[in-house]
Amino acid sequence: MAERDPMLRRLERTAIVWCAVLAVAALVWRRGRPDIALGVVGGGVLAGGSYWAIKSSVDRLTAAFARGAEAAERGSRARPRLGLALAVFVLRYALLGFLAYVMIARLRLHPIGLLLGASSVVAAAAVEAIRASRS
Repeated sequence: MAERDPMLRRLERTAIVWCAVLAVAALVWRRGRPDIALGVVGGGVLAGGSYWAIKSSVDRLTAAFARGAEAAERGSRARPRLGLALAVFVLRYALLGFLAYVMIARLRLHPIGLLLGASSVVAAAAVEAIRASRS
């Protein structure tokens, strides 16, 4: 697999820091009651899982197409297994949906906390866009 993009690494770190800061802020704001902070962590787990599902599916598809292009240059016919990649993608999102259900219905995590945690990747992307516009 290719070397990881430094911008993606910064985005990942910023999202984790965003979740941690929001969880601590929620604990301070609620004077030690962990309801919203736990929701933030749960939402961060969902956002991280979604990010991982998208990223790994894209990585898998680009690797499959690269293998197909290399095979075409050699003159052999190799078809990328798109069906398998699509099935893995769908199953990952089914798992994320199940985890969201468990967090909301069974664990009863605070919905505002879940929303704040789930916004961590979006917030990290906004921070990265601001960083890029300043350089």
